[in-house]
Amino acid sequence: MNTATPVSLSPNSPPQAGEREIVSLREALVNDPVIYVRNLHTRFGMNVVHDDISLSVHPGEIFALVGGSGCGKSTLLRTILLLQQPASGSIRVFGREVLGLNDEQALPMRRRWGVMFERGALFSALTVTENVSMVLREHTALSADLIAEVAALKIALTGLPPDAGNKYPSELSGGMRKRAALARAIALDPELLFLDEPTAGLDPLSASGIDELVQSLRDALGLTIMLVTHDLDLLWRVADRVAVLGEGHILGMGTMTELSQMDHPIIREYFYGPRGRAASGQAGEASKTWKKK
Repeated sequence: MNTATPVSLSPNSPPQAGEREIVSLREALVNDPVIYVRNLHTRFGMNVVHDDISLSVHPGEIFALVGGSGCGKSTLLRTILLLQQPASGSIRVFGREVLGLNDEQALPMRRRWGVMFERGALFSALTVTENVSMVLREHTALSADLIAEVAALKIALTGLPPDAGNKYPSELSGGMRKRAALARAIALDPELLFLDEPTAGLDPLSASGIDELVQSLRDALGLTIMLVTHDLDLLWRVADRVAVLGEGHILGMGTMTELSQMDHPIIREYFYGPRGRAASGQAGEASKTWKKK
């Protein structure tokens, strides 16, 4: 006969051994990094791109990679996505080491993340609805009717009008193509979203709309987001933490306010150049306006 004492889950009683284990597990699930990069080295021939890179991305945060052209931002993103291999190091995603996984082993992991590439990577011969539906047909057993409903929902979540689903990428503006690519990236309800230059090539109004969309999707869907960008306005508006890459290393990491106060010459040039000062000023004014509401 089983004589084990049941675990009390009363909020007023002191935690017993079994309850402490449950609490510890919950805390671990919440606090463990979604992405954990350690001692990463990447080189192309004699060209060193990453020299002992380490960083972590925590659940629910918007984490940005920035730096000058050619500093290795997109290379780091591609390495985490298993699109290329580093020389050495460790990358854990959702608590699992991903380096060395073959395509079959990586598939369950890839179903848990969504990716929006810089140019959208939409299939030009497919409509927006067909682009989103393709992911659902490939990775789910949903009926055709349900796939159509889910695709329409994802398109609506990105702020596109209903008639956009029947249009081809060539018939969309730059901002609408970005939103369509985002709709496809969230098709499988990912926990983690990768964005490569989400506002590149957009006019200021469209870029501002993407800023708001990124933040609203994080809040509404509980996403963790890692993005690569040159857009200082986007960084000030939505990024929780930012890592500045340069000279093969992470030169600084923290909030935008923390980074703007660092003394490294590359970081200071990045934040105190004309565009950096303008973006910081606009962010400050936006913050004041928000506080008054």
